[in-house]
Amino acid sequence: MQASAGSSPVPGTMKNISTDGNKSLDLAYLNAVKFTKNHYENFPVVSLFLPKVLRKHVAVVYQFARQADDIADEGSANLDLRIENLEQYEEHLKNCIAGKFENNFWYALNNTISEFKLTPDNFFNLLKAFKQDATKTRYDSFSEVLSYCKNSANPVGRIILEFFGIREPEAVKYSDSICTALQLTNFYQDVSIDLLKNRIYISLDELKTYGVELNQFELKKNNANFKMLLKHQVNRNKELFAEGRRLLALIPRGLRRQIYMTILGGEKILEKIEAIDYDVLNKRPSLSKLDYTKIFLRSAVLLND
Repeated sequence: MQASAGSSPVPGTMKNISTDGNKSLDLAYLNAVKFTKNHYENFPVVSLFLPKVLRKHVAVVYQFARQADDIADEGSANLDLRIENLEQYEEHLKNCIAGKFENNFWYALNNTISEFKLTPDNFFNLLKAFKQDATKTRYDSFSEVLSYCKNSANPVGRIILEFFGIREPEAVKYSDSICTALQLTNFYQDVSIDLLKNRIYISLDELKTYGVELNQFELKKNNANFKMLLKHQVNRNKELFAEGRRLLALIPRGLRRQIYMTILGGEKILEKIEAIDYDVLNKRPSLSKLDYTKIFLRSAVLLND
């Protein structure tokens, strides 16, 4: 399938690009690293604390996920076209797993999956979440939100663990807690942004429990009920991060610092939500350069303990 006229093409649909061995592979990884560095995240994905040999592989996985996310959120495309493009992207993934490549990006992704024996289901689960983002804008219960996180966030942590050869169930469990907590933190941080896309990730049953009407989001009314609702979300998320910290004792030194910095970043966002009196309807908390510096220094203490 091809994207309709006037729309953005699905990433990875360039034709007449051959995989001519190491040169093409090196170029694809170089492009993946550049792609990753050009996109903002709470923490650099290609961290200096990851072994150098892994950085290009993490970058190409990030590129895979970010490209799919961009398709799901493509503002100029209607719903049918976004779904069509996501299905086409999924077909490219299936071909990639089978050793057939649309271009050098897919060639590099196949090389990474093969070299580290990454679980393909983690990649397909990410695409399930992006499809869901294109079609589902409300969640009836917190368990529904958690099911979304199971596909949207947890696969990323599992892939990172697999890069280090870590597949033990206990480590995966704690990784899932961290990734779910990070996803939820992003939801609470981005309430005002998601609302512009008609998305609300706080469940309807919990809105009802705290007496919050849906129109409060549009009216941006940070009243007492909304504050109690957000306080509940924040406190529950702190517990998830606390459980996830148990992963640190199960992983190697280099990855430990990266994961610890990521946890600290998520916890800092929660602190900032508290500091603005939970008014995420009107303000978007974010990390400053000073915050990054403090997190960096705190992570160094962990390695000296």
